[in-house]
Amino acid sequence: ANRHGNLLETTVKEVLIQRGFTILPYKDWKNGALLTTEDILLTRCPFESIYNHPGHTEFIVKSKRYHLDTRIECKWQQVSGSVDEKLPYLYLNCIENMPEDHVILIIDGKGWKKGAIQWLKTAVKEKRYTNQSNRHKHIDIFQLTEFISWVNTTIR
Repeated sequence: ANRHGNLLETTVKEVLIQRGFTILPYKDWKNGALLTTEDILLTRCPFESIYNHPGHTEFIVKSKRYHLDTRIECKWQQVSGSVDEKLPYLYLNCIENMPEDHVILIIDGKGWKKGAIQWLKTAVKEKRYTNQSNRHKHIDIFQLTEFISWVNTTIR
């Protein structure tokens, strides 16, 4: 499962590298690393979880040119397991604790429990469990091919 998840993350990196983005660890960016581009893909991006402990997502895409400050979380489920049971936790972190207004969830693989992805899509559509302070958040749920289409449309 970890190998397949890494392949998903590697593909996200490659798609954005091909669009001219520079990959940089979040901690280096936060510490003022010198950049030759304003189009960056930060890796291992921290946030404080709903449980008030450190959490990380795979990426944040930052670009002034494309008006992007987008957090990206990748979830791969090859065979049945427990990742889908973490979707409500992921959703609540997206709307309550991730600071970016736009979050992309790349959800792929064939092992998700029946109804899990539909629950997440419905929660996002209905903005479940939100209060007025986070109603502005926008969450996109993509499979990998849909993410690539988003990149092709958004980053020209």
